[in-house]
Amino acid sequence: MLETILVVMLPIVVTMLLGFFAGWHQDFDKEQAGVLNKMVLLYALPLILFGSIITTPFSEVTANITVVLWIAISMIGGYALIVLFCRFALGNDYGLAALRALMIAGPAVAVIGIPILKPIYPSDATIAVAAGSLLMNIIQLPVTLLLINSAEARAPGAQTRSALAQMGTILKDTFKEPVVWASLSAFALILLGIDLPERWVGSFNMLGQATAGVALFAAGAILYSYRISLQRAVVVNVAMKNLVMPAVILGGMLLAGIRGDAVAATVITVAMPTAQIAFIFAVQYQKGEREMASSLFFSTLLSVITTGLFIYLAGRFG
Repeated sequence: MLETILVVMLPIVVTMLLGFFAGWHQDFDKEQAGVLNKMVLLYALPLILFGSIITTPFSEVTANITVVLWIAISMIGGYALIVLFCRFALGNDYGLAALRALMIAGPAVAVIGIPILKPIYPSDATIAVAAGSLLMNIIQLPVTLLLINSAEARAPGAQTRSALAQMGTILKDTFKEPVVWASLSAFALILLGIDLPERWVGSFNMLGQATAGVALFAAGAILYSYRISLQRAVVVNVAMKNLVMPAVILGGMLLAGIRGDAVAATVITVAMPTAQIAFIFAVQYQKGEREMASSLFFSTLLSVITTGLFIYLAGRFG
């Protein structure tokens, strides 16, 4: 089991460290790394999202409602609570609150879900990965973009218009983003029972497969520019993502009397390190870049230990 975690997680850490070395060696500066992130956000990520969703039969998502429900509680309920806490208790604007919520409540399930879950819980791996991917792509990403656009519309110097007009512009800008309409169109197709030929899906995946590696490499290069930070916000983000969220879900499922592989698959999904998308959005919209980059780095680095811990706990108590 430890070997499985190391085989999956070490390439992620190494890729990020290579990016850090590239920044130190002055092969890539912050602006050039930002161009890489723009490519990921506009092209590679939408393609891989479309390809991954369109190949997931909707029946697989609904086959095990327990796994789907508890992942939704973590990713949607947790996201909403964090946004509200950051906005009204900490006084963050909606954009930063949304990025922090996505950092904490958004696991990298689409990238590393299958390699981690499939060898251990083959019957539940596809369901967990499909549920996590759909929840992030259909709900978390559009809402995050909506809140970021809302914060920008409220910023000093922004043109004052009626609330209805502002909301219309925000929605239009949000759904113009490729990561949003690509995910929504793929979801609509699977709801209609439309399958694409496998040879077409491969066309989407060729560039899409670069998403994780390029985003992590760019994160490392930008980390050198911003310097790795252990400020309080980063410590809280990583502790909440890697420890608190999966512990709460494990405790909730056990209190609800749920046992078996469903517990393990759900908890391990929640315990995965944070997805790169919060960092990509931070760079794209120039909001909280250093915090998001540092949180991504430490969440990924420490997940070699924390994800392994929850694999053990879920197997023991589930």
